[in-house]
Amino acid sequence: MKVLIVDDEAPARERLRQLLEDDPLHSVVGEARNGKEALKAASELDPDVVLLDIRMPGLSGIEAAHHLNEFENPPAVVFTTAFDEYAIEAFDANAVGYVLKPVRRERLQKAMQRAARVSNRAIEDIAAAPGVESTRTHVCARHQGELKLIPLLDINCFHADQKYVRVVHDGGEHLIDDSLKSLETEFSGDFVRVHRSVLVSVARIDSLQKTPEGTRIVMRGAENPADGLIISRRHLANVKKRIKGN
Repeated sequence: MKVLIVDDEAPARERLRQLLEDDPLHSVVGEARNGKEALKAASELDPDVVLLDIRMPGLSGIEAAHHLNEFENPPAVVFTTAFDEYAIEAFDANAVGYVLKPVRRERLQKAMQRAARVSNRAIEDIAAAPGVESTRTHVCARHQGELKLIPLLDINCFHADQKYVRVVHDGGEHLIDDSLKSLETEFSGDFVRVHRSVLVSVARIDSLQKTPEGTRIVMRGAENPADGLIISRRHLANVKKRIKGN
């Protein structure tokens, strides 16, 4: 199997490479130092398995795994971790491959045999385990055959668009596969539902304005696509509460 090693520490990458090079069943095709490099390398090298460190600066291993699932041919993932026994229960409960640091040869071999694609639900369960908490800081879209990471801080709103969700952000608009409901749950601290098909960034709402048609949103900044959206009656009270709290 072709293996991509991802860890922000060079000695850890070297240790994994040495262990894998002794095994004729596996071939190390590349290395990466963080989540963003991992996504780029995976798209170019098409590995069968990604050995993925969980704690890395910037894009964490948990978030990188979530984005790897957006690939047309998602690789299997084996997490490398130094977490305690309570966090490990989440891996075992979801039958997810993992290996504890410091990495031992026998454990790595078993983890490689167990390597499989990790479902988004399993990733969410692991992220919620004690000490592992990891909220996505980006959403991932496919654009002209390539993955595009869109920072949450750049997003104005999410629009449900038939079976996809349209992300409206500072750099334009892109379609993603996430459902509006899952996005609302995951990013509840930063976005608020203003309509059954729209989530808006709370930080980008300037004020609310009453009109004959209903209460509309006044967004910060010019030419903001969410500007002027009418808030549905069922969501108005919550939107007011969120704005006041912000």
